[in-house]
Amino acid sequence: MARIDVLMPQMGESIAEGTLSKWLKKVGDPVKRDEPIFEISTDKVDAEIPAPTAGVLAEILVTEGQTVPVQTLVARIETEAGAAVAAPAAPAPPPAPAPAPAPKPVPTAAPASAAPVVAPPASRPASEPTGDESLEDRLRRKSTPVVRRMVAEHGLDLAAIPGTGMAGRVTKHDVISYLEQAPAPASPAPARPSPAASPTPASIPIGGGVQVIPGPVVEPWEGDKVEPWSRIRKLTADHMIMSRRVSPHVSSLIEIDYTRVAQLRAKRKAEFADRGVNLTFLAFVAKSVAGALRNHPVVNAAVMGEATLLRREINLGIAVALDWGLIVPVIRRADELSLIGVARAIQDLADRARSKKLTPDEVQKGTFTITNPGVFGTMVGLPIINQPQAAILAVGAIEKQPAVVAQPDGTDAIGIRTKGILAMSFDHRIVDGADADRFLAEVRRGLHEFADNA
Repeated sequence: MARIDVLMPQMGESIAEGTLSKWLKKVGDPVKRDEPIFEISTDKVDAEIPAPTAGVLAEILVTEGQTVPVQTLVARIETEAGAAVAAPAAPAPPPAPAPAPAPKPVPTAAPASAAPVVAPPASRPASEPTGDESLEDRLRRKSTPVVRRMVAEHGLDLAAIPGTGMAGRVTKHDVISYLEQAPAPASPAPARPSPAASPTPASIPIGGGVQVIPGPVVEPWEGDKVEPWSRIRKLTADHMIMSRRVSPHVSSLIEIDYTRVAQLRAKRKAEFADRGVNLTFLAFVAKSVAGALRNHPVVNAAVMGEATLLRREINLGIAVALDWGLIVPVIRRADELSLIGVARAIQDLADRARSKKLTPDEVQKGTFTITNPGVFGTMVGLPIINQPQAAILAVGAIEKQPAVVAQPDGTDAIGIRTKGILAMSFDHRIVDGADADRFLAEVRRGLHEFADNA
């Protein structure tokens, strides 16, 4: 009889902790090797974690909703299925960090386009880490990109935020708790706003001043239902607010005649299905976009300080709508793939996103994003840029429409064509309207003249 430890896994090099979002098994349940037993949520991705061995789940040591460092013991599995299971003990909290030392200089995030800045603590001037700095001090100075971005957005001092992560590291939940618990500025206010009063935005004190968080104060009414946000929805909300604040958004729309693509799709759909791949219109769009990005590098770029970073790799992010939020897995080097390669990658990433099988690496390093609201019938969507990228493309509904068709003899006639709208939002700091329009024109040309053997 033996017990096997189940640890919080590390889901990527930059990830130091994870939130145990849901137990899929309870104490006493039999488990098979590689069978999912709990779900975790990190700054990058949600995932199901498999059992390291077969047996019976004997102990659960971390409760749902707890955020713990990687390699924390979360459960134990009894390897003999017939053995008696220990009575469930009270869930143990994650290992408490060692007493926090005096605050050290902590890197705070600058906007995506700026270099990191060291924020000195109030007690002493900023300085480089000393040679006798402890391991805990070095860990305390580190934080994830999401945490650094949130701290920069809200103008916070990272050193002032109590950390619950490994060695006192500040986690995303620590920042959220700090913002939620910060006292409102002292001012006389009525106990309850009058019905006629206009909504007042919530505010929090930041560094001696007051930062106003847009939005009215909202109270639930009788019969209303309050649904707390999932972790991924919180991350998306933070990211979208930041994107609209950082980038001047401009949108261009172009009409596409998909008749040629529809003919090719009908011709090759059975062939692709025999190989286990669903050939969608989105695959054709992604293939054409990847090819056009080679010739328009400013669209496949990012802002870096006061410079434009032109990416060498063409990595297409494909937005996937989930019941609990939105995620954007990435097709690496999409320009090097054939049509069937692109179609297979889209299908594989979407399936694994819905089943929580993605790895953190598969949702990082995108250079351009495609979202497909047309699958729900939307004619046109004007999306928000997925930072730090320079542009994002929305694929509208593709439908048969009456259209003017030029005849071989030069006359015109009314015919049935398969059409749709592509809408691109772009960062006007580095992408001019002419750049966007030339790029969209090449995407359209590629779809109109799509090669039979692509």
